[in-house]
Amino acid sequence: MRTRQRLLPPSSSLPPLAKLTHLSEDQVLSALQKLCDLYCPLAFQLSGDPRVYSLDKSPETADSGYVSGAEEEEDVVRNDLESIDALRNDAFERSFSERWLTSFIARADDLSCLETDEKREFAVERASSVLESFYTSTASGEENGEDDQTYTRDFSFDLTIPDSSQAIPTAIKIQLNDGLAGRNSHDPDDVGLQSWGASIVVSRLMCESPSRFRLMRDSFDSTPAPRIIELGAGTGLVSLVLARMLPHLGMPDARVIATDYHPAVLANLRANIAANFPEPEQMDVEASFLDWSAPSLAPPLDVPADMLVATDVVYAREHAVWLRDCAARLLKPKGVFWLVATVRENGRFAGISETVEAAFSAVEGVLGERNKPRLKILQAEALEKRCSVGRGDESGYMMFRIGWA
Repeated sequence: MRTRQRLLPPSSSLPPLAKLTHLSEDQVLSALQKLCDLYCPLAFQLSGDPRVYSLDKSPETADSGYVSGAEEEEDVVRNDLESIDALRNDAFERSFSERWLTSFIARADDLSCLETDEKREFAVERASSVLESFYTSTASGEENGEDDQTYTRDFSFDLTIPDSSQAIPTAIKIQLNDGLAGRNSHDPDDVGLQSWGASIVVSRLMCESPSRFRLMRDSFDSTPAPRIIELGAGTGLVSLVLARMLPHLGMPDARVIATDYHPAVLANLRANIAANFPEPEQMDVEASFLDWSAPSLAPPLDVPADMLVATDVVYAREHAVWLRDCAARLLKPKGVFWLVATVRENGRFAGISETVEAAFSAVEGVLGERNKPRLKILQAEALEKRCSVGRGDESGYMMFRIGWA
């Protein structure tokens, strides 16, 4: 009887992204093959790619425990199909694979093991095809009426301009495509398709009191064109509000970069930027991919930021540490990082906000090198939950002003 190869869950079989640069070409292609075999095997079986580094060969896999130990070939085949189907539909594994593929595509140009442009393009093509298969299946579900409802939300905040004689406040208006209705709020990777309470509260506070957030021209160390980066921008509300308000505060040349990780979130983010700033010359605001766990400082993130901002982005205990170390690479020596964590007293994310203080008080890692400045919480402030803003599990927000110390 032929020994059958079995697929491992991507979360336990794919190489860590941080080690991609140390892998061989065969190891990289084998990792892609595992995802191809799991999520879209038929497409690649029919591809007939003749190249010697084709992904049409069987991958090296081990017994994952997803199948039974049946001895008869027929039983093995049936059990294999059932277990692979279960693995293919595992939401966690699918989300993990999306993150891995997105980061792989972003870093492909830096992988020296892919020695030629042809090999690199081939690998990126395969990775993109697997990602595309995720969204093709999603679109199919939408055609059958299974889609999560999305809709347009209009926001308007009154901007207070310090030392202005203007009697009527300037209205900062933003329109967003928002996936709040029916979206799975427990997926920490695609929550950016929703405008969460913290982003709305912070946007309002920034407009009500720009000086509170040091959004004044003389607060940016005499920089004529301050650079602000939002981490985990989601729908882009905070970034778009900043882009609208900064010209009114005497900073028409300010640059705002809204970053996120999840491909669907980035696509929606770019669409929201285009909808609010149809003419690029209106304001220098753009979206960019950023992986907190392994940040790339390629343009437009190659220049340190005067300010970082992040609202309601901590959904796992490692997120605060990733944010800390990522901010250390992005923030200027005299820059400020505004991090707002949502306080949830019950449910899956209860207590997660407390990990922020723990991460920034720790001394280990890149921020804890002896005799060197490290990022530290300089001020912590509790913000009240606004009426009719945010979800029922939100009891308030903690706003941290973080800087080098």
